Amino acid sequence: MLFGRRKGVAKQHWRLSAKLLIASSVATVIGFSAICTSVMLDMRRGEEELARQTLENLASSIDSEISRNVELYDLSLRNVASNMVMPEIKQVSPAIRHLILFDHAATAKHFGAIQVFDAEGKLIVDASTLDPQPESRADEEYFSFHRDRPDSGLFLSRPMLHRGAYSIVLSRRIAGADGTFLGVVAGSIRFSYFHELFGRLRLDPDDVITVYRRDGTVIMRTPFDLDVIGRNLSQVPGLTQVLSEPSGSYSRPSVVDGIARLFVWRNSGAPLIVQVGKPWSSILHLWRTEATRIAGIMVALIAFVLGVTLFLAREIGRRARAEEKLEELATTDALTGLRNRRKFDTEIDLEWRRAARSGTPVALLMIDADHFKAYNDTFGHQAGDQVLVGIAICVSDSVRRAGDCTARFGGEEFSVLLPGLSNVEAFTVAETIRQKVELWSEDSVSTVSIGVASMVPSASLDWSDLIEAADKALYAAKANGRNQSVLASLPQLSLVA
Repeated sequence: MLFGRRKGVAKQHWRLSAKLLIASSVATVIGFSAICTSVMLDMRRGEEELARQTLENLASSIDSEISRNVELYDLSLRNVASNMVMPEIKQVSPAIRHLILFDHAATAKHFGAIQVFDAEGKLIVDASTLDPQPESRADEEYFSFHRDRPDSGLFLSRPMLHRGAYSIVLSRRIAGADGTFLGVVAGSIRFSYFHELFGRLRLDPDDVITVYRRDGTVIMRTPFDLDVIGRNLSQVPGLTQVLSEPSGSYSRPSVVDGIARLFVWRNSGAPLIVQVGKPWSSILHLWRTEATRIAGIMVALIAFVLGVTLFLAREIGRRARAEEKLEELATTDALTGLRNRRKFDTEIDLEWRRAARSGTPVALLMIDADHFKAYNDTFGHQAGDQVLVGIAICVSDSVRRAGDCTARFGGEEFSVLLPGLSNVEAFTVAETIRQKVELWSEDSVSTVSIGVASMVPSASLDWSDLIEAADKALYAAKANGRNQSVLASLPQLSLVA
């Protein structure tokens, strides 16, 4: 029974070791996974920040380019508006008037010719010709805007077909000294300007550049889509922020094609606002490739570590079982299956020390087969072995506590260690064993004599004293006629039948 407990402890020990190994491996895997996840998230944030900075630089350069050209063109419009109110301008010839009113900026590539309309919307001066054809713009948005607003400045129209080309019209109010509305000076920037500007950029297929008027109207977009040009998107989520803040970014699916993008804008206070968008799939493409590669390596490493861990855990189990088997072979009597003398000495020393610490008794039974030598000589060694096996079964069947130890002490002699039992309790166990052996065999030779001793360990006693006392009680039992139990008492031996 005690060996079973030790075996259970050993088995529990290797299981604990295997569990500790598995737990350590799992903790290591989780730790490395957390580190790799943190690194990949940092890489992702780095890709996002790099994309944001790149888009900011792109939006800033485009905004600067457009703002500079609009400003140059606006200077020409201002020059015409201020010169048209000079009294002398009416007295010069048309050729001289053209030289005074229009500079080279007014005739630059992608810029339409500047025109001047009187207070009724009729064309009176055209930079492209000295003899303009009759034309009226009284019903145009830009004309009514300036006519109705004395404080109006530069006005950019919605995208429109102007003089045979899609353009945006830039215009200014011509006012007299008293603020009287005298007409409008207008010019245009053709879509070809934006196409050429955006065409110089290296953009991915799903990259988007959008130019807004300050009220949210789409002036130009690439990829070019006439269905989007001219639409007012001021109510689209995110665009309110674009129209009110100088710069920033946000992420959301596009209202045009539904593709999720990172949008960055530049609002320098000019009449036009530039917004640049890049798909997240493009921004994170390299990161996803690298993350997939790292994840694959991590999965392979995790599988390897767990595989090695399970293999080692299995090997630990095998080794523990092998050690248990060796322990069993080294401490078990091959004939009876009981503990051998070496194991008995180890256990009695252990239990004696434990009892000394707790102040509890330790009982010992010394059991000897009666007339065994004569029986063995008469019937042979094989029959004698059968008798010993039968006695061992009777002994084991009578001792069931987990802390008890049954052993073959030597030859036909057996011992039973009973921690915690008093003299009377140990004697009861001894009688149970004796009676079972007696009932087990019909041959009166198969009986046992038992010596019983119980001691509380002290400084003056050793466990060898307990063995000596039980051994003396055994000899007393055999001297009194055998097949009986005798209880030893200290300091003098008394016999109890």
